[in-house]
Amino acid sequence: MTATTDFGYNSKVEGEVIVSRADAVINWVRRHSVWPMPMGLACCAIELMAAGGSRFDISRFGMEVMRFSPRQSDCMIVAGTVTYKMAQVVRRIYDQMAEPKWVVAMGACASSGGMYRSYAALQGVDRIVPVDVYISGCPPRPEALLDGMMQLQEKINREKSLGGVFKNRPVRDLSFQKK
Repeated sequence: MTATTDFGYNSKVEGEVIVSRADAVINWVRRHSVWPMPMGLACCAIELMAAGGSRFDISRFGMEVMRFSPRQSDCMIVAGTVTYKMAQVVRRIYDQMAEPKWVVAMGACASSGGMYRSYAALQGVDRIVPVDVYISGCPPRPEALLDGMMQLQEKINREKSLGGVFKNRPVRDLSFQKK
């Protein structure tokens, strides 16, 4: 097994045995079977839908299985403006997702609040859930989403899969909620 590959193959061994690390195999499976959960909250959701169409074809990357149940998905794509009223719902859905889970902030509004500097708009979804990939644009093109999802695949590939199953992710302050 060389340092540049994740698997080794020796033709002199009978039975054509391939040797690999458990992390490499698990991460290969995870990065090629990401099941996104679309949180389409505004205009970015239209571009998210376009990425699933035949022109852009997100299924080339193994992400065509859009799940609308948090227990069946492992990647939340937050597309659009998150209001404080909706923030509680986004956090609740994130908490219901099984580990390992990833979050993609799609568009300027999800990333930083966008042009809305008001009392009603959350200034970035990273205030309530940990974000793994930010996709810029207002709204970002479907190609930008595909690029962001490929960046997420590379991030998944670098993770320690066996140790990362039970990882503790940082929890953001939810002080905006009424007590």
